[in-house]
Amino acid sequence: MLIDGELVSGTDSFDVLNPADETVLGSAPECSQANLDRAVHAAQEAFRGWRRNIEKRRDVLRRAAVVLRENADPLARLLTQEQGKPLAKARGEIGGSARWFEYTAELEYSSQAIEVAGQRSVTVHHRPLGVVAAIIPWNYPVITAVWKIAPALLAGNTVVLKPSPFTPLATLKMAELLNDVIPRGVLNVVSGGDELGARMTSHPGVRKIAFTGSISTGKAVAAAAAPDLKRITLELGGNDPAIVLPDAVPEAITEHLFRAAFENSGQVCVAIKRVYVPEQLYNRFAEEFARFAGTVKLGNGLDESSELGPVNNDRQFERVLDLIGDGRERGGRIAVGGARHGEQGYFIEPAIATDVPDDARLVSEEQFGPALPLLSYRDVDEAVDRANAGMFGLAASVWGEDTQRASEIGGELECGTVWVNQHLNIVPQVPMGGWKWSGIGVENGIWGLLQFTQMQVVEVA
Repeated sequence: MLIDGELVSGTDSFDVLNPADETVLGSAPECSQANLDRAVHAAQEAFRGWRRNIEKRRDVLRRAAVVLRENADPLARLLTQEQGKPLAKARGEIGGSARWFEYTAELEYSSQAIEVAGQRSVTVHHRPLGVVAAIIPWNYPVITAVWKIAPALLAGNTVVLKPSPFTPLATLKMAELLNDVIPRGVLNVVSGGDELGARMTSHPGVRKIAFTGSISTGKAVAAAAAPDLKRITLELGGNDPAIVLPDAVPEAITEHLFRAAFENSGQVCVAIKRVYVPEQLYNRFAEEFARFAGTVKLGNGLDESSELGPVNNDRQFERVLDLIGDGRERGGRIAVGGARHGEQGYFIEPAIATDVPDDARLVSEEQFGPALPLLSYRDVDEAVDRANAGMFGLAASVWGEDTQRASEIGGELECGTVWVNQHLNIVPQVPMGGWKWSGIGVENGIWGLLQFTQMQVVEVA
C-alpha cells in the first residue's frame, strides 16, 4: 500500500488469483483501521499545501502520464494476469489512463465574475472539497482509478483510493510508480475487502466519495455518506439496451453489436446487455450473431491471439452461468455458447440467447458477463417502452440507416448516454453518468471535474 509517501505492507494479507487458471498470482496487504486513519490523516495534511498551486498540479498530472507510458508493458501484463483481459486490451487501458491524465492536466475551470448593481465585486469560485475516498471496481482497475485520481487532484483535493480485492495488484503497482512524481500524502492507496470500503465511506475525515460498482453497493455508499452529508459520485450498473431499427442491415452491424456486448467478456458497465430486433429481421440477426460468435477466440489473455478472456472471479462466473441457465429454463434457446470452456479458469463460451421472456433474469438483470439476449419487437414504440422498463439508466444505442430517426428515438430513452450507430465510444472530453439507479453525478470532461469541487461566492464591498 502507499500511505503518506511510504510503501506499507500491513500486518495481514490476502491472495489474488489469476482468473485464467485459478492459481495464486500474488498477495496484497490488508489495510487495518490504523493504516486507514494514517492514510486519511496524511491526505488531510497534504491538502493544506496541495490546494494552492494549480500549475504545480497540472505538471504532476503530466508527469504521471509519462510514468504510465514508460511502464506500460509490465503494468499491462500484471493487469492481464489479475483481471483476465487480453494483453492488447490491457495495453489499451494503460495507454488510455495516460491520455486521461494528459487531458485532465489541461482542463480550465476559472472563476466567474458577476455584474451586480452598486459596483460590488462578486466572483464565483470552484474550491476543492478535501479528502476524496475513491473506490474502484475489478473490470477496469487502472483506468477507473485514473478517472477519479486525475480530476480530484487537479481540483486541489487529495485522495485515498481502494481497488477491488479481486484486482488490487496493478493499481498498487501504479501507485508505487506514481509516488516518484506525486507529492507525499496527496495520493494514498490502500487494499482490502468490502469491510474496508465501508470504513472509508463512513470515515469522518473524508469529504467526498467517488465510487464505481454495483447498484446494491452504491446504495450502501450513499447511506454511509448521509450522516455527514458527504458529497458523492456514483457510477453504477447498467442493463444497457441496443435498439435495432427496421432499416438496419444485419450483415453490416452484427459484428459491431457483438463487440460492444462482449468487450472485456461483457464486463463493462456500459456494454450492450440486451438487443431489441424487429421481428422481420430476428432470424437473420440470430444467425449472424451465432455465426460471428463462433469465430471469436477465447483464451488466456497472455496469448496474443486471444480475443476474449475469462470472467474475472468465481462469484461472477457462477452468477453468469446461473443467469444463462435461468434463461434456458424460462423457455429461451441458447443459440451458441453458454457453457464452461476448459477445465481451468473462469471461461464461459460467448452465449447468444433467443426467445427469452422479458421477465427472465437474463433480461431483467445486468448479467455483466459473456451472455447476450436477442429480443424481438413489433413496433419501435414497444421497443422503447421495454428498453426503458426497470430502474437501470446508464447507456443505450440505436442502430439504423436513417440517423435522424435513430437520434429521435434515442431521445426517448431513459439513460445518461445514447449512441447512434456506435457503442462504447468513451473519451475523456465527454461526460458519462447514469439515470435512475445507475448513478448520481457524472465522470469525465469539465462536468466530471466540477464534481470534485464546491462553489464559493466571494463578495467585496
